Amino acid sequence: MKRKYIIGLIVLVLLALIVFRLASNKKALNEKNKPVQDSVVRIPVKVAQAKELLQAINLVKTGSLAPFKEAQVLSTTNGTIQQLRFNLGDHVTEGQVLAVMDTRIAQLDLQKAQSNAAKLRRDLETYTELLQGQAATQEKVNEINQNYLDAVNQVNQIKKQIADAAVKAPTSGTISEKLVEQGVYANTGTQIATIVNLSQAKVQINLTEAEVYQVKQGQAVKISTDVNPDNVFMGKITFISPQADETHNYRVEVTATNNENNPLRSGTFVTADFSRKTTQNVLFIPRDAITQSVKDASVYVVENNVAHLKPVRTGIEQNGMIQIISGIKAGETVVTSGQINLKDGSPVSISK
Repeated sequence: MKRKYIIGLIVLVLLALIVFRLASNKKALNEKNKPVQDSVVRIPVKVAQAKELLQAINLVKTGSLAPFKEAQVLSTTNGTIQQLRFNLGDHVTEGQVLAVMDTRIAQLDLQKAQSNAAKLRRDLETYTELLQGQAATQEKVNEINQNYLDAVNQVNQIKKQIADAAVKAPTSGTISEKLVEQGVYANTGTQIATIVNLSQAKVQINLTEAEVYQVKQGQAVKISTDVNPDNVFMGKITFISPQADETHNYRVEVTATNNENNPLRSGTFVTADFSRKTTQNVLFIPRDAITQSVKDASVYVVENNVAHLKPVRTGIEQNGMIQIISGIKAGETVVTSGQINLKDGSPVSISK
């Protein structure tokens, strides 16, 4: 009896275990077969709208002042500098005689050349008469005529040499360099002095590729200096280089009338303000919205809480904004923060 009781108890325990196991398996199957709930993860981003704004070009650059004109005074003949008629810092006018070369040797050479030319002219007249009487040959007359022409040419050359002995100023301006002293010997082409003309201020500035397309020939420019910030010159662009240099910069020259009472001096650092307003509406977005580089730019545009990557073509930059030439339209919403976590088609949630 006792043994039957024990066996019955074991059977009940086994049945209970089987029932418990079957119940656990059914619960697991029910959980597995339950429909999956939507658990889309939306990436938080900050956005801004693309807006059309009135274009205002803000461009301020530093440059250096160069002489409006600069010329070297060169000796035009060989000889000793007999007179030097200027001092360093003198103001001279175009055509003014600055130096006189010693022409005594040239004068002696001129006398000899003139005497030789006169003798050959008499010989030419004599042999021409003899040719008419058939007492001379045509070849002899031709020879004397050629010698006479050469002698006349030599006389003219020496006269020019004597005239060139008066060295004249090639332009008006101020003597900035005095390179010789009176009494020294100078060869032809020796630099005697340098003249700079500061009647106008010529500012030379280098602009980048993006900047050079924001300015135009004849545009008004404000010029100022740190040494005298209250003294503002109004100039205009007189030259824009058609070709970039080795650093891909373009040289631009601005010319303005210099102040006679307080002139700007060559080499002075100046500030040139090219800023101007235009009547053109331009599409702008925050610069932070651009992914990759400006040359290969793209932006994420949010539509129905989904970010779509769109390539764009950019223009000028100003005050943290960048111009969009093509790729998106005004009113579209672009992502300005959080792009690092996005890919094309990513769901997003807009943060304040």
